Amino acid sequence: MAATHTALIAVIPAAEAAVGDHRAVLDRAASWGVPAHITLVFPFLPPESVDPAVLAALRGIAAAEPRFDLTLDRVGWFGDTVVWLAPNPARPFITLTEALAARFPQAQPYAGAFDEVVPHLTIGHDHPRTDLAAAAAAVTAHLPIRTTVTSIRLIAGAREPGDSWETVADFPLG
Repeated sequence: MAATHTALIAVIPAAEAAVGDHRAVLDRAASWGVPAHITLVFPFLPPESVDPAVLAALRGIAAAEPRFDLTLDRVGWFGDTVVWLAPNPARPFITLTEALAARFPQAQPYAGAFDEVVPHLTIGHDHPRTDLAAAAAAVTAHLPIRTTVTSIRLIAGAREPGDSWETVADFPLG
């Protein structure tokens, strides 16, 4: 399946044991093959626009932000339709997202749909509140989750089930 979209994410493998089974059922992106992550920019550029200059700019933005320790320590909600894990600290994700949006103004987070960027790791969305709440309770038993964020990842794929998303490049943090 040909890639139709790209995204910039911070992959959080340490969360996979806690959220993986729930995401498989409750998060559409998991069906695309996207691992547990915190989104920096989606959608990013069309796949055909990602060239060596874009990759070099991404490398520079990542290198300007130091690697950092992260704790996922609480469950949050967007209304009754999205349940997620909150990263602590959130500031490095906001800093990266702001730098990416400034360098690539045509690629605003969530296509500019929200006034504020709230870094989060999605557990599930657009399912009955009872299902999302049950997943939240199960994941809470695994908190806190501690890890170190060392890179950002450019991925490309289609918004269709079937593990269509693949890594284009990883960019180490400074």
